Amino acid sequence: MGDPSLAIIAGSGVMPRMLSEALTRAGREHLVCFPQGLEVEIEGAEPFYFERSISFFKSLEKRGIQQVVMVGKFHRPKSLNVLRFEAPTLMAAPRILASLRSGDDAALRALAQIIEELGLQVVGIEEVAPNLLTQPGLYAGRVPTEAERADVERAAYIVEAISAVDVGQGAVVAAGLCLATEALPGTDAMLDWISAIRPQLPDAVGSGVLYKGPKLHQDRRMDLPGIGPITVAKAAAAGLTGIAWEARGALLLDAERTMADAERLGLFLWSREPLRR
Repeated sequence: MGDPSLAIIAGSGVMPRMLSEALTRAGREHLVCFPQGLEVEIEGAEPFYFERSISFFKSLEKRGIQQVVMVGKFHRPKSLNVLRFEAPTLMAAPRILASLRSGDDAALRALAQIIEELGLQVVGIEEVAPNLLTQPGLYAGRVPTEAERADVERAAYIVEAISAVDVGQGAVVAAGLCLATEALPGTDAMLDWISAIRPQLPDAVGSGVLYKGPKLHQDRRMDLPGIGPITVAKAAAAGLTGIAWEARGALLLDAERTMADAERLGLFLWSREPLRR
């Protein structure tokens, strides 16, 4: 095989490993790089410092890398070492840090723009490993009832609405009522909160469903929502009956285990074709 022309910029979670394994199976050489401080369990993965990221991306271009794909969850840096900053990154830092105040999608867009200004092309999973994207259909459990489908539709509409302010990619709806929307703490925290308040909800509210999908104007090259074993376990603990997501707009993490757990816990997994409004 030749030298790699693709680099994975890995965030947290299992998705970087899944993508790396898919590329290896397809015979495509690639590098895996990650911000210093993350724990990435991929052999040969290379760390880099945010404070020196401009030089790092320039070095990728010099090594023959032409394309970059950003996968996993990227957290805002908790602290930065001023003494570690190089001049080019220091000049770009205000631009990146200012975007962080606008939301996750805005921050990733800003980083992607900077990477492309350095001569690299930012691509998405759909381009390098389209088989990882979910297709329409039922992945586990029974067919959702009409009431559950209506709740999924309502939740999808809510996710679309909150995407206008770059808030989150998920919502829980029961009997037409919104129980929660995803925010910065993430899906797991949202489901934990529903578990905590479940005893306080009137019986008429019913069980509910979780829906996840990309934001309305999201750059789909980055930060697609994912559903995995933890999502299934927490949805079941929250008393939900199923999980739905936008087909080709979300990733099923650790798919075999996720589907088996959903079957065991009695949840449906539905990859829903988005409705055209």
